[in-house]
Amino acid sequence: MLSISGDHLPSSGLVYLAFRVSFQETLERIVLSRQVDDGNEIYGYLTEVPFLQGVAPHVQIDLLADAWHRHCDPQNHEATLVDESVIYAVCETAARVTEEDPNIITHSLITGPTQVNIQVDSFLPGELRNLHLSLANEGDFLLVSQFEDMNPDDSLSLKQQFKLDPARTEPMYDVLGRWHIAPNLGERLDGLITERELVRTSYVMDEVRQTRMPPQK
Repeated sequence: MLSISGDHLPSSGLVYLAFRVSFQETLERIVLSRQVDDGNEIYGYLTEVPFLQGVAPHVQIDLLADAWHRHCDPQNHEATLVDESVIYAVCETAARVTEEDPNIITHSLITGPTQVNIQVDSFLPGELRNLHLSLANEGDFLLVSQFEDMNPDDSLSLKQQFKLDPARTEPMYDVLGRWHIAPNLGERLDGLITERELVRTSYVMDEVRQTRMPPQK
């Protein structure tokens, strides 16, 4: 299970829904982008976190799978700032999708591997957002973008002012440069997607793996 400052992310249907919808939305956008080749690489659920908008969409899938896997693990895992970002982003994404097109939520619930009793109504977006709002985190992952254009000394001073451990922010910088997907993606998505969805996901990820990493800007 994932814990943030002693609070555990609950094993609930809402958490399942938030992760599942965010996974599906991001995967479908990857497929669409490869079909139309519109040149837009800034998309996916993690765009809800300003600092992580540049994370490659397939890496976003990988980070989601990693967080989901550790959430389902009976052992306790202290959440990193990346984990906190994923939790925040999946809740915000699912809430937004619910507001824009509730039919997507209904379809996601019907076709998923787990049957959960969730009422798709006007209260659902607030319930989804409350998942991350109710956790004991200070939203430090939303502060990291403020340090981007600062020199190292000023950045360190501001981090100390916010009582933000620089070592905690390092994984946030690391994922920006990631391109490869960690092994056992299917195992880490267990319980979130169906076998049929896994076959399609594996096919899409294999296509992405064959794509050369774009030059760093």
